[in-house]
Amino acid sequence: MAGAECSAQVIEDQLKKCSIKRNVDVSELYIARKGLTEVTDLSRFKMLRHLWLNHNKLRKITFLSNNYRLSELYLNNNELVDISGALRHLTTLQILMLHNNQLTNLETAVKELKEMTCLQVLNLFQNPLSQDSMYRLYVVCLLPSVQLLDWRRVTEKEKETAFNIFSPERAHVLQSLAFGRRVDTVLVSGKRSKKKAPTLKSKTVSGSHEFVNNLHSKTSFDNPGDAAFWRAMQRSVMQFSLVDWSKIPTSKQKRLEDKATEALELLTIQFR
Repeated sequence: MAGAECSAQVIEDQLKKCSIKRNVDVSELYIARKGLTEVTDLSRFKMLRHLWLNHNKLRKITFLSNNYRLSELYLNNNELVDISGALRHLTTLQILMLHNNQLTNLETAVKELKEMTCLQVLNLFQNPLSQDSMYRLYVVCLLPSVQLLDWRRVTEKEKETAFNIFSPERAHVLQSLAFGRRVDTVLVSGKRSKKKAPTLKSKTVSGSHEFVNNLHSKTSFDNPGDAAFWRAMQRSVMQFSLVDWSKIPTSKQKRLEDKATEALELLTIQFR
């Protein structure tokens, strides 16, 4: 089996073949199909953008700690069992291939990729985690920038369904805004179900003065989504009514016209 020393030699041979002498000039590295079990640290390649490591025998990723410019990363067909803490800093990634590995925890894997707001193409199929019945919708909801998942285009219908299932708090807020009123239920998969307010942890700053309505109280949330939901639900409902004044006849017009006056349309808009 080939380890870090072998990978270092493979890299040096490639650089020599391409006549590259400076690390800063390295933007691509092809280290695929070498039977590697480990890879030497790649931090010296600050400008690295495209990296092929597919079809090796890697079980973990410990060599990308400073490669912040990566936009394409091919790790498919390895033996990866966990990616926690290994990829989350690669926020410029646009293409990530992780299919045909041994990743088992869907929630952990998606959490690792959540900061990749530029990620457009993602493959996770042929991993144990992809056997989950809600796998695709979960990924679509939590990674909204992904446009192509497992070589299949993400549709607007999938996004809507995933949003209602996995982001009920936000769906709740949007529904209340749309209808201009507070609602006590959340639409999930077309059905109404009871939804409790998010769990809070309250801490009050100690002191000799207490202000009205606990103005000095600080509330912390375990989930940032819960915080946004809670703040939105505390806002007052505002209402505006609009009418087309050009259609309202004057008193003189009312006396002169024989025909009946058309009923006026009053448009009322409510939002929080």
